[in-house]
Amino acid sequence: MINLKKKKIGVLCGGTSSEREISLMSGKAVYNAIKKLGLKVILIDVNKNVAQKLVKEKIDLAYITLHGTPGEDGTIQGMLEIMGIPYTGCGVFSSAATIDKIISKKMFEAAKIPTAKWTIIEKLKPFEEISYPVVVKPASQGSAIGISIVKNKKEFEKAVKLAFSYEDRILVEKYIKGVEVTAGVLNGNPLPVIEIVPKGKFYDFKSKYTAGQSTHIIPARLPERVLKKIQNIALKVYDEFRCNGTCRVDMIVDKNNDIYVLEVNTLPGMTQTSLFPDAAKHMGLSFEDLVLEILKSAK
Repeated sequence: MINLKKKKIGVLCGGTSSEREISLMSGKAVYNAIKKLGLKVILIDVNKNVAQKLVKEKIDLAYITLHGTPGEDGTIQGMLEIMGIPYTGCGVFSSAATIDKIISKKMFEAAKIPTAKWTIIEKLKPFEEISYPVVVKPASQGSAIGISIVKNKKEFEKAVKLAFSYEDRILVEKYIKGVEVTAGVLNGNPLPVIEIVPKGKFYDFKSKYTAGQSTHIIPARLPERVLKKIQNIALKVYDEFRCNGTCRVDMIVDKNNDIYVLEVNTLPGMTQTSLFPDAAKHMGLSFEDLVLEILKSAK
């Protein structure tokens, strides 16, 4: 394990994705926590000159709080590996595989991880008739950006137009009514399962990052055997995608207690409304404790 007391830690945040503002919030929270731990730390806003910044600042370790590209797609991880700088969280493969919802779906099916039926729509290409209701998602956006739940053709056309405004491939997934839950994994250990109750129609960007727009119930109001199964699925996802340090797996539990994995987050949010810190807190880990545990995963 790295001796953190002798290291200069760079908290990488910001970036250029649609989740930039959330990343800045996560970065600032982590930066403050590391300062409270008495460690040497600097906050680095990631842009096209980030490599030069890292060389100039001579950091020994990177704590990544980037959401979306270039943090959750493996880009920054690859650069750090070339530069010989250890970093927290998942590596190149797991980051690239999980940010692409279509690749994730293929891996879920190959590993026999339960997930909803789905299809792909590509811009300017024909597609099969859709059976409603469905969820329409851009292939690689996070924080519920560009996602719509649609019940008919008119809503579908609007949702497709919105999703295509972000990228040229869309995931269309069967809508499953049920309890939305999330299960985090920290250094290979499962965190308590959280039930998410949004005020709006679903857990969208506003629900995620606006205080009071959603309720986190810990543990989720489900039978113990179901909670255990959810955690086991999260651990299987963590292993199959070769995650390191952290991941958070979002799922839906239907009325029959059948579980369906929605997506995987390799860099869970670290803001005051984020799910991952809430789950850790329920286990008795303060925010600073959680940041320290994540720092220990750096390699």
